[in-house]
Amino acid sequence: MAYPDDLLSEGEYVVIHKHPHWKMLIFPVLVFLITVGAGAYLAALVAEQSWNTIAWGVIGVIAAVLIIWLVLTPLVRWRTTHFIVTSDRVMSREGVLNRVGLDIPLSRINSVRFEHGLLDRIVGCGTLIIESAADEPLQFDDIPQVERVHSLLYREVNDNPHDDLHPDFHPDLRHFEER
Repeated sequence: MAYPDDLLSEGEYVVIHKHPHWKMLIFPVLVFLITVGAGAYLAALVAEQSWNTIAWGVIGVIAAVLIIWLVLTPLVRWRTTHFIVTSDRVMSREGVLNRVGLDIPLSRINSVRFEHGLLDRIVGCGTLIIESAADEPLQFDDIPQVERVHSLLYREVNDNPHDDLHPDFHPDLRHFEER
């Protein structure tokens, strides 16, 4: 079974399963390109020096540390962060070594709203805010297609998901297919 299918209870199915928006990866990609470019430039500068082997080693170590810290870590964080809406609950999972999870039963959700500024609207993401029986509203940042997620979540909270009129429910597939 694929994640999160192994977390589902009997009769529960996935409506939406998303990772944060790709805009979270813009800075790591820029850092990677700058690090590789600067490393290659510096390696070419010291190529004719007698101590070039030591310089290449230092450049390689610095580049490796920067790439691991500023590129691979955010990439792994992005890949291991999940926002899932099922027929019974909203789930959030994040982390690799320190795993953090949150489940909100749909029956406890009072309201759902979204926010997105100009940049978020341009790239197609936003913040989903869920008010439940908890004290504070829960914010989920950088949700791709936040308006669509908001609409589907609202329908799941307020409609019967087993109703034949439900547009995203197919009894054979038992989950929402991303288009």
